[in-house]
Amino acid sequence: MSDFPRTTPASPAEETAPYGGGPTATPTSAGPAPIKRIRTQHLREMKQRGERFSMLTSYDQLTAQIFDEAGIEVLLVGDSASNNVLGNATSLPITVDELIPLTRAVSSSVRRALVVGDLPFGSYQASPEQGYLTAARFMKEGGAHCVKLEGGVEMAPQIELMTRGGIPVMAHIGFTPQSEHALGGYRVQGRGDTAERILRDAHAVQEAGAFAVVMEMVPGDVAAKVTAELDIPTIGIGAGNQCDGQVLVWQDAFGLRSGRLPRFVKQYADLRSVLLDGARAYDAEVKSGAFPAEEHTF
Repeated sequence: MSDFPRTTPASPAEETAPYGGGPTATPTSAGPAPIKRIRTQHLREMKQRGERFSMLTSYDQLTAQIFDEAGIEVLLVGDSASNNVLGNATSLPITVDELIPLTRAVSSSVRRALVVGDLPFGSYQASPEQGYLTAARFMKEGGAHCVKLEGGVEMAPQIELMTRGGIPVMAHIGFTPQSEHALGGYRVQGRGDTAERILRDAHAVQEAGAFAVVMEMVPGDVAAKVTAELDIPTIGIGAGNQCDGQVLVWQDAFGLRSGRLPRFVKQYADLRSVLLDGARAYDAEVKSGAFPAEEHTF
């Protein structure tokens, strides 16, 4: 994928990575043009042109660099690190102090991708002021370019305060994992009469200032209607193919996780089998004495 935006030459402000971290391209007379940073407005411009974009989770330096090189526009340092990195059963236990170092690892490792810090459960719901202070930490300490929070109409005051204070916000509606107990478990949201609630939530977060909205486990026809009505981009996960972008948890998408997966997941690789075979081969060579060989010895 070519550097985004395709039709606009780079301005001086877009030629280096901000936030004091991450590698940047060094321009030379014969070398390629400097790598440009994806900004929130670029996603809206893509929507206006009818171009789709991709988003993946990332929680560490090496996957961030790989996904960035692959051309993924948005990387989410999700609270899903709770059950994909830290070994918890759900996303609820993870804390701000645990997520910020992961966010910093990702933001300092990318050249181009927009890095989203995910506000964890209990860190923003109490009040707009609580939410703003938490989001500011993700920006200042984690180097996030923006933040994500869950909720629709009820989160409009939080979104308004953050955006007025210079913090870009990605909203998340439909099934919201932090509210799984209140929602009665992992259930599709927006079927039948409840579709109007999804539409209300979508318009509320846009009016509050969100630059994009994730829709999770929402019927495809409802997600398509939201996408058509909103000016801001929509990002689907289990919401059909009419959204402006799509997001998956990387361990699901590339087969690091085993066992039952959600219906909306497609696996593009089988990394678990590759790692398992490699680990078994290493174990066998160590135990047989084949490793380290002469070429591995000083």
